[in-house]
Amino acid sequence: MSDNESLQQIASLRREYTRGGLRRKDLTDDPLTLFERWLGQACDARLADPTAMVVATVDENQQPWQRIVLLKHFDSRGMVFYTNLGSRKAAHLEHNPRISLLFPWHMLDRQVAVTGKAERLSTVDVMKYFHSRPRDSQIGAWVSRQSSRISARNILESKFLEIKQKFQAGEIPLPSFWGGFRVSIDQMEFWQGGEHRLHDRFLYQRDADTWKIDRLAP
Repeated sequence: MSDNESLQQIASLRREYTRGGLRRKDLTDDPLTLFERWLGQACDARLADPTAMVVATVDENQQPWQRIVLLKHFDSRGMVFYTNLGSRKAAHLEHNPRISLLFPWHMLDRQVAVTGKAERLSTVDVMKYFHSRPRDSQIGAWVSRQSSRISARNILESKFLEIKQKFQAGEIPLPSFWGGFRVSIDQMEFWQGGEHRLHDRFLYQRDADTWKIDRLAP
């Protein structure tokens, strides 16, 4: 297949979104209530990694960056994820706490987009979650200087075995360079695919202690 044929084939890829619409009567007053319902349905549908979300940050040169992390908790205060505090995203958030999240539930023809502000979690909150992780995951947190350059994978594997031996007995301590962020929510948009590209989009915007809801054109 030639490059032109390949590009034409990509351009022609499309399908109809027929899983149903989203109407105003389906909405809740609080977006997190609707999010909880949709997340539950994503879990019930056995989607791979239903809590996976694309996290977008901006560096000091105003260059956006994206990566996928896992949502670990949410409540009225916001959405929580954990990371190495030496990572690229943590460095970005240090100088610019504005952030966006995207949950791409393609198999349900759904997306949820969130914008807000990230703030560091307390050591108590981080420690509580850290010690709930599988032991090997705790060791893994010690091994990687996230986003730093390494010459080969076996460096990580050797370090893992070294740390595992070091902490073979007793509780694994919380690394000083490992933490988490809570994203307070300013806006939340729910997208449901519709036939003929007439998708349903509703935007929740925080207005003091309430939420303003608008339907957006697809």
